[in-house]
Amino acid sequence: MQVVIVEDELVSSRRLERMLADLNCEVLASIVSVKSAIKWLQTHKHPEILFLDIQLSDGICFEIFDEVKVESAIIFTTAFSNYSLKAFEYKSISYLLKPINKEQLQKAILKTNTFLINNNEISDLKEHITNKQNNNYKDNFTVKVGNKIRIVDVKDISCFYSLDNASYLHAEGSNYIINYSLLSLNDVLNPNHFFQVSRKCIINKQKLESCHRIKVNRFKIEMENFNEFEIFVSRERIKAFKDWIEA
Repeated sequence: MQVVIVEDELVSSRRLERMLADLNCEVLASIVSVKSAIKWLQTHKHPEILFLDIQLSDGICFEIFDEVKVESAIIFTTAFSNYSLKAFEYKSISYLLKPINKEQLQKAILKTNTFLINNNEISDLKEHITNKQNNNYKDNFTVKVGNKIRIVDVKDISCFYSLDNASYLHAEGSNYIINYSLLSLNDVLNPNHFFQVSRKCIINKQKLESCHRIKVNRFKIEMENFNEFEIFVSRERIKAFKDWIEA
């Protein structure tokens, strides 16, 4: 069975590729953005199954359907919790919650052999996810400062980062530990303002001071009042980063 993966997290994409190989599926391409997916689907024969991450670095995957009549069965992948998608359990839509396990993957593939997705279902799911995301964008984060609680507005946050198995936000020259992973932060931050440049860091466009090309495929980021470590854009995220900056 031939498949294509649209996923902007390299670790997740490679893990899915390995599991698909074990299930005798041939991965024709692994694509990292909405724009790249549209271009690929416009110029190639469509696979039997298309795996779509719902939230991509340059938008949500439903934009693909506005440009291309997709002829593949669709399996959506998402970090959204069960309750946010359970309304679609009775329909033919297949979706996998991250982190994906092999048993779930196998069931989803079998399901695509039975059902074909239709445009009404895509429209319903798009509306549901879009509304869910708009309602879930956080305006602030609560952090502990000694015995006190402080509320930090997202507009004051330069970046989020992971270090020594903990996650932090950096705002106005100070660092605060938070109870979020970088993966979960992607679901509650407005992608127009925040972008995950690497596995280690999410930046706020409004606090970006400069971006330097230091090699052909190497970009260094300078954030307002941030000196904890040097921030680089991962090679596989450079194109998506450029699209995000220019949007």
